[in-house]
Amino acid sequence: MKLVKTVNDLQKELQQLRMSGTVGFVPTMGALHKGHISLVEKAAKENPVVVVSIFVNPTQFNDPKDLERYPRDLEADLNLLEKSGVALIFAPSVEEMYPETDTRKFDFGMLETVMEGKHRPGHFNGVAQVVSKLFGMVKPDRAYFGMKDFQQVAIIKNMTKQLHLPVEIVACPIIREKSGLAMSSRNELLNSEERKNAAFISETLLKAKQLVGQKSVKELTEWVIENINKNPYLSVEYVEIVEDNKLQPVSNWEEENTIVGCVAVFCGKVRLIDNIVLN
Repeated sequence: MKLVKTVNDLQKELQQLRMSGTVGFVPTMGALHKGHISLVEKAAKENPVVVVSIFVNPTQFNDPKDLERYPRDLEADLNLLEKSGVALIFAPSVEEMYPETDTRKFDFGMLETVMEGKHRPGHFNGVAQVVSKLFGMVKPDRAYFGMKDFQQVAIIKNMTKQLHLPVEIVACPIIREKSGLAMSSRNELLNSEERKNAAFISETLLKAKQLVGQKSVKELTEWVIENINKNPYLSVEYVEIVEDNKLQPVSNWEEENTIVGCVAVFCGKVRLIDNIVLN
């Protein structure tokens, strides 16, 4: 496993590695956990070469305090990746990634008008900027993303299509802690009481799945909000029940596409997201 910090070194190493076959790529913002490792392991099963990037991307944060607070521990990340089949780790500086300001503006249409797009203006434009840059630098055959960031996966697929990039986007299942809490780098910012109570989010989503058909979409949405807000540690930012194609809200359970319940919840000052397939 080799660590490189410049685009030049990355491409030199990749020139050699590509001779072994396809390249699987896992872009991350570090503070790695078992969820990330599951992506790396899937990439290693499907490709002889695996590259992981570790970069906290400033352009996707619409709150400077959130960027400042985001957990960073490169040494711990490297230790975790040591035995996971990674050939190359790319950990660039902000200056290396953005030698000049990226002024590109992406249009994702309806995909970015709901949920994360609505509550974090500019977030997905920043995601598209950094992921498209990384794809250009690594030139992977396949790239792996977790479904916890359900809307992000849809945005990245759309961006890849818009830019005609020859990358297969592989969406991987949510990995959860024993309590049911969706694994996230942000979980590291929770204290022990908050972490225990944050598990109530997934608990509520599982109960909601059982209530499909017994309650209307509107009733179920209201029930999820009320239920989560009953917990004194939690405060709902949004609950949306959407179809998985254009991510638009549904009004009934007869939708042909898969229906997904998506939530963003504050646990103390930490913002957590989760989702569940409802039909």
